[in-house]
Amino acid sequence: MEKSGVQESKSPSELIDGRIAELGDWRGEMLGRLRALIKQADPDVTEEWKWRGVPVWEDAGMICTGETYKAVVKLTFAKGAALPDPAGLFNSSLEGNTRRAIDFREGEDIDEEAFKALVRAAVALNKFKAKR
Repeated sequence: MEKSGVQESKSPSELIDGRIAELGDWRGEMLGRLRALIKQADPDVTEEWKWRGVPVWEDAGMICTGETYKAVVKLTFAKGAALPDPAGLFNSSLEGNTRRAIDFREGEDIDEEAFKALVRAAVALNKFKAKR
């Protein structure tokens, strides 16, 4: 049986590739760089495409989502409030009890090592909670 719609036949990774390409500006470049860092930090990461167009990275549970807006690329860590953030990367959604986010703006540098450490901490937390 043939699937209707192009999106249904593409893998989540292909859909994320498409989002990066369709943005065609600094946001696509930033999302692509962040995606590469997530994969470097966790080679076992799984990419998903949820909520009608949100890239999601998972390993033993959700690590983070990657949303693009006009002025920011927002990575929201599902359990961010429970993660150590010695570099102070979290700069958005700070009021909640669970999630934390990082808003990346055009031209901003990424503290790659601190970001990868945050991803690894999220994965470790997911795996720890999965064992309990």
